[in-house]
Amino acid sequence: MFNEVYDVIVVGAGHAGSEAAAAAANMGSKTLLITMNLQNIAQMSCNPAMGGIAKGQIVREIDALGGYSGIVSDTSAIQFKMLNKSKGPAMWSPRVQSDRMRFAEDWRLLLEQTKNLDFYQEMVSGLIVEQGKVTGVKTSLGVTVKAKTVVLTNGTFLNGLIHIGDKNFGGGRAGEKAATGITEQLVDLGFESGRMKTGTPPRVDGRSLDFSKMIEQPGDKNPEKFSYLDITKPLTNQRSCHMSYTSEKVHDLLREGFDRSPMFNGRIKSLGPRYCPSIEDKINRFADKDRHQLFVEPEGWNTVEYYINGFSTSLPEDVQFNALRSVVGFENVKFFRPGYAIEYDYFPPTQLKHTLETKLVDGLFFAGQINGTTGYEEAASQGLMAGINAALKVQERDPFILQRDEAYIGVLVDDLITKGTEEPYRMFTSRAEYRTLLRQDNADIRLTPKGYELGLASEKRLKRMEEKHEAAEKFVQFFKQTSVTPEEINPVLEAKNSAAIRQQDKMFKMFARPNVDIEDMKQIKSVSEYIQQHNLDSEIIEQTEIQVKYSGYIEKEKNNADKLTRLENIKIPANFDYSKLQSMSLEAREKLKKIQPVTISQASRISGVSPADISVLLVYMGR
Repeated sequence: MFNEVYDVIVVGAGHAGSEAAAAAANMGSKTLLITMNLQNIAQMSCNPAMGGIAKGQIVREIDALGGYSGIVSDTSAIQFKMLNKSKGPAMWSPRVQSDRMRFAEDWRLLLEQTKNLDFYQEMVSGLIVEQGKVTGVKTSLGVTVKAKTVVLTNGTFLNGLIHIGDKNFGGGRAGEKAATGITEQLVDLGFESGRMKTGTPPRVDGRSLDFSKMIEQPGDKNPEKFSYLDITKPLTNQRSCHMSYTSEKVHDLLREGFDRSPMFNGRIKSLGPRYCPSIEDKINRFADKDRHQLFVEPEGWNTVEYYINGFSTSLPEDVQFNALRSVVGFENVKFFRPGYAIEYDYFPPTQLKHTLETKLVDGLFFAGQINGTTGYEEAASQGLMAGINAALKVQERDPFILQRDEAYIGVLVDDLITKGTEEPYRMFTSRAEYRTLLRQDNADIRLTPKGYELGLASEKRLKRMEEKHEAAEKFVQFFKQTSVTPEEINPVLEAKNSAAIRQQDKMFKMFARPNVDIEDMKQIKSVSEYIQQHNLDSEIIEQTEIQVKYSGYIEKEKNNADKLTRLENIKIPANFDYSKLQSMSLEAREKLKKIQPVTISQASRISGVSPADISVLLVYMGR
C-alpha cells in the first residue's frame, strides 16, 4: 500500500467520503479511503433519516447517476414517507427513517464489495503539495501515501470543539477525537478558512417514554422507495415515529440555563444552521410561540434508542434533562447521552471550481461540510461529484458539471462556488428556479444517461430507464390521440363537480383538468384496458399523470432553461483581467476577480454583480 501511487485518495468516510470513494473506484480509478475509525463508515452523526424536502430529490439524483445513497437508504429503511403530497409534484419529496446501525453496516459492505478500493485507518495530519499540485497525504504516525488527486471530506472533524453547557472539549463528534493539522497547512497555502456550528439533540431510552400520550406518526400506506434499481423493495412493515410538544413550563426550565449556554454567553461565535436551530435558539427567536413540535424517532428496528428531533441543544445536561422531563410522554425519560453543539473549520467554497477542485492547489478537491454545507444528502452529492471529477482528471477526460436546469446537485454546487456561504447551507426547493423540471420522479430520466456515460450507471439501469420513459411517453400519446364520449366521461366529471361536455373530445383535455386524477380516468374502459394490456406499473402511471397535468408549466420552464443555456455557452476567458473594466462597479470587479466565473451566466448569479455590470462585460467581450 505505502509504495503505491493511488489515482484518488479520499480523506474521511462520512457520507461525502463514502460516495466519493465509491464513484472514483467504480470509474476504474485505484482509490484509497482513509478514515480515523473504520467502524464508523457513513455514520449518521445526527438524525437517523435520509431525504426530506429537496433532500429527497438529491438522493434520487445520486441514485440515478450510480451512487449508493439511495440503495442504502432502501435497505436500511424502517419507515417511508412522501412529503408534500398535497402540493404539486415539484414539491413531492421522499424521506426514510433509517436503522442507524444497519445504514452504516450496509454502506461498509457495499464499499468492501467495490473493486479498486482500498481502506486504511489513520488520521491524516497533512497534505503533500509540490509546486502547487497535491501529490499525496501524510498521517499522524508519519506514514506518507502518494496520490494523483486527493478529496478532503473532513466533516466536523477539523479542529472540532464540542460544547455542553459550560464544558467544552475537542472532538469530531461524540466519542471521537478531532482532526488537527490540515486547516493550518491549508491556511499557510493561502486558503481562507472560517468556523461553523451545528448541534444535535439528546438520545433517550424508549423504554422510559409513554407513547400513549404522544401523537403517532406512521409511514405511508403504500410506501415507495428511493432507488430506481429493482434490487431494493418497498417496505412491507414499518415503524412509527411519534410527536409531542414543548410547553411554556419547558421553555421556562430551559431559560434558567441560558446564562450557562455557550450560544448566549459568547463562547460559541460561529453561525449555526438557520433552518435547523437549537431549542434555545427557537425559544429566543420565536418568543411569541408557546410550544414547539418534537418528533420522537426510533434509531432502528430493534434498538430502544430514540432521537428527539427538534430538541437540538448545547445547554448543560441537567438543564436538558429537567426540561425534557416536563414534556408530555417524557415524565420518566432516561438519557443515553445529552445533546451538544460542535464548532469546526470550513473553507468558503468560492475557492473551488465547479468540479469541486480547489483553485489554489491542482488535484485537491473538497466535499461536504468542509464546504459549509449541512445535511447527509448535500454532503453525499458533493462527494459523488468530487469523486467523479477526481477520477476524470486522472483519466484526462472532460470534467463533469451539472447545470442548474439539470439537477438539484447542479444548483447546490453552483450556489456554493458562485455565492459562497457564511452559515451552514441547506438545500430547499425554493433554491431551484427550475424545480418543475427537477422532480424526484424523473431524476433517472434526467441523469441516468449521464451516469452511464461516466461508467457509473449500468447498461441494465439505463435500459430500465429508457423502457419507463418510452412507456410513459406512449401513454401520454394515448391520451392525446384518444377521444372520449360525453356518456363515458360526464359521470366522472359530475362526481368531481367539473363541467360536463356536450360532444366528443380528447381525453388529454379531460385528464388535464385540475380536479381529475388517474383514478378517475381509470373508470373509462379504454384507459383501464390500456393499463392492463401494457402492464403499466405505478411509476409509469405517475410519470404519465405529471406529464399530462403539468405539461404547460414544464414547457414554460424548458423554454426559460434554454434561454439560460445560451448565457452558459458564453465562456469568459481564463484569467480575464477585470481591473480594466473601469465602467463596471468596483464591487463587481472585486467579486468577479475573486470568484473567476467560467461563463456569463455564472457571473450574473454572483451577489453584487448587477445586470449593468454584465452588459459591460458582454460589450467588452464583443457581444
